[in-house]
Amino acid sequence: MSMMTIDAAMVRKCFLSGAKRIEANKEYINELNVFPVPDGDTGTNMTLTIMSAAKDVNTLENPTMEQVCKAISSGSLRGARGNSGVILSQLFRGFTKELRECDKVDVALLAAAFERAVETAYKAVMKPKEGTILTVARGGAERARQLAEEGVEDILVFAEEVVAHMKEVLDITPELLPVLKEAGVVDSGGQGLLTVMQGVLDALNGKEIDFTLETASSTGTAAVGAANDSISTADIKFGYCTEFIIMVEKHYDMDEELKFKSYLESIGDSIVVVSDEDIVKVHVHTNDPGLAIQKALTYGSLTKMKIDNMREEHNERVIQGASQSAEATPAADVPRKPVGFVTVSIGAGLNEIFKGIGADYIIEGGQTMNPSTEDMLTAISNVNADTIYILPNNSNIILAAEQAMNLTKEKQIVVIPSKSVPQGITALINYMPDKSVEENTKRMTEEMQNVKTGQVTYAVRDTSMDGKEIKAGDIMGIGDKTILSVGTDISEVTFGLMEALMDEDSELVSLYYGEEVSEDDANALADKLTEAYPDVDVEVHPGGQPIYYYVLSVE
Repeated sequence: MSMMTIDAAMVRKCFLSGAKRIEANKEYINELNVFPVPDGDTGTNMTLTIMSAAKDVNTLENPTMEQVCKAISSGSLRGARGNSGVILSQLFRGFTKELRECDKVDVALLAAAFERAVETAYKAVMKPKEGTILTVARGGAERARQLAEEGVEDILVFAEEVVAHMKEVLDITPELLPVLKEAGVVDSGGQGLLTVMQGVLDALNGKEIDFTLETASSTGTAAVGAANDSISTADIKFGYCTEFIIMVEKHYDMDEELKFKSYLESIGDSIVVVSDEDIVKVHVHTNDPGLAIQKALTYGSLTKMKIDNMREEHNERVIQGASQSAEATPAADVPRKPVGFVTVSIGAGLNEIFKGIGADYIIEGGQTMNPSTEDMLTAISNVNADTIYILPNNSNIILAAEQAMNLTKEKQIVVIPSKSVPQGITALINYMPDKSVEENTKRMTEEMQNVKTGQVTYAVRDTSMDGKEIKAGDIMGIGDKTILSVGTDISEVTFGLMEALMDEDSELVSLYYGEEVSEDDANALADKLTEAYPDVDVEVHPGGQPIYYYVLSVE
């Protein structure tokens, strides 16, 4: 049967099918990652990204094309995690921009949408690398344009040809990236994109699919703030945590947003209002949620409404003996200041170090779970400052931070592209209050480049890399770009890593030991290094990070 056009209902079905397909295959995609480390991997990041949008899309009943496209674009942009997730969200953003004004979609429009998706994704990456998800996406777009020019009109034939060509492009990614060839895998991000497209093809072929989405569980990222359980419910000024999304249908510009925020401030606190085109996410603590809802309704329809009784929740936490809170002090409760700092970290010791050198807000996550763009936006909202520096401290988080920067309008956001915790610490230490934003950005970025970073963890699978044969369970010492030492003893591998990082100019080694390493073992390792390099100062700090036995820096 020919399929010449598809409507909004089919676009919705195709997207949800793609989401379910990658969710079912995320562990396989994770296993394609070149580095065999126990991190937040590509399959997980892409799944969390698309599921963020799928939950919004799933709530739409009999939607228009514009509604479906807005939900896909906004949900994936805010839920984007890791480089692969951010690129996927940008592909969705470009694709849906081409569709949203139409009621019906044909092959010509789909080809244009593929091309716009690729164009948008390439623009989001400062230095695009071939042999990645971008290459697979571009291959699909090129085949789509070719089919449209050849006069193909059947969408099912079109989709089958595009997916088949994307598979061919994916298969040659090892020839484009030597590191893939050495590891014997195709690009994991490209595989993730192909998996989504295979899910789309399932829907077009009429395959029966269970679109039930599981309730979101904790992602492992959280803000670090002061515990709240020592206060009484009488100290809670506004009792209802109120959240909703406005689907804007009437006039709403920057002036209206400021008026709306001013109104919310008159009825509550802890206010977060974040706009993305015609979707506005709202969070407010108030004693009368109805007033906030009534005001929001003057701008459009509401969805994703959630109201929690904070006094009731507080009592439950006290009864359960909870000792921590994931919610930081609201920005509205502290005076506005010129500059603030947001940093990504994990581990009690590292968190304390960052707080001690000036971090206002810490997003827990980092290596083991990459924070989302939404996590970054929440952090920005909770720092009451004119200019906010973000330290991602992981190369796989930088794009999410930049995406949050681009979505923020009321504050100046500066992303310092720190790729490790030691780089982030060095960058923050080198901030100078008497310098301009431009001068500090240059200084912080330059100074962190002088730091060589090492990390010690275990391998989750067998692989061959950097001329080393690695077995699952082996201990690996990883430098800034390559695996520098491998073995079965944590201390020996760490010492070998430090030796590989040292040179004649090295003056200081900082050793941050993880939650599975004792202080005595860390000090013994430091003593061994001091004995081997008597002119180098060695500092030992409790990092408390999971999974990584040691994080270290050499300066």
